[in-house]
This record gives sequence, structure tokens and C-alpha cells, in this order.
Amino acid sequence: MGEHLHKLRLQKSAERLEAMARFPFVKPLETFDFAYQPSIDKRQVLTLAGCHYIEHGDNVIVLGPPGVGKTHLAVSLGIKAIEAGYRVLFTSAAQLIATLSKALAEGRLDEKLKLYTTPRLLIIDGIGYLPIDCIGANLFFQLISRRYERGPMILTSNQNFGAWGEVFGDRVIATASCTTR
Repeated sequence: MGEHLHKLRLQKSAERLEAMARFPFVKPLETFDFAYQPSIDKRQVLTLAGCHYIEHGDNVIVLGPPGVGKTHLAVSLGIKAIEAGYRVLFTSAAQLIATLSKALAEGRLDEKLKLYTTPRLLIIDGIGYLPIDCIGANLFFQLISRRYERGPMILTSNQNFGAWGEVFGDRVIATASCTTR
């Protein structure tokens, strides 16, 4: 009876953490079709599912064209992290920037930045789907700076690294010419 109660508590805890994670859908890693995407290294993904990257504070970046399963993999790894007892938060890049921009305008930026720095694992989906303006890029980098050494992230993007300067604006990164304070 005690073991059953313990399993029930763990299941309820995982359900609560999944709800708090704000996943757009719940698709376990076991449902990912690696045969459909042979370019994805299944062994590497299964290693990531062990969550050692979280313990070591390593970030995971999933790059590829639309429709290859980047979001599915990010959510699946988030579910594995929850199963390992970690708190996870999922957001799209567009929602993140919109939320932080609104908080900045309302004078509540620190409060919102805490929302994104508190979870052990933060998943930011879709970097590069929409262009990010100067203020948005600055807010994004403030978040990255605050999360540094606090916890890893999973980032997904349809843009290769070479295009990230365009996504965030090369001049913004190079000169930090805009401010948010």
C-alpha cells in the first residue's frame, strides 16, 4: 500500500509540474519517430533524456528547418526533466519577448525576469521565426545574463547560428545601442 501511495504522489507531482511547464502539447520522447528524421542522432537525444546536461548546466540548441520535430524534441526532453524532478518552463520566443516588453512598459521587468529564471530548465521555442527588435533583443539578452549559471536552457530555431545576428540585429549585439532601463 505504501509503495502505491508513493507512486501516486510522484504521478500527481509530475502532472502538476507538467501543468506549470506550459507545454503546447504533451508528447513523450517515446512517440518521436527517429526513422522519419534520420539526420537526428538518436543516441545523443537518448543521452540528453538522462538529464545530465541539466546537472552540468549545459544548454541544448536544436536547429533545423520547419517540420522536423524540434518542438517535439524540446517538449519531450522537458517531460524527461520533470520526470527527473526538475521544474521546467516552456515559452515561445515571440511570447517571451512580448511578455518581457509588456512588463518593461508596466515597470515590472524584474518580476517577469524572475518568472523565467526560477525554473531549473527553460525551453525557448522558435528563435528566429519572427524578427526581434532592438528592445526585444536587449530583453532577451538580459534574461540570458540572469539565467547564466542558474540553470540551462533548450533553444529551438529554424535559423543556423550564422543567421542569429540578423535575428537579433548585428548592430544591437555589437554596440548595445538601445536601452531598456
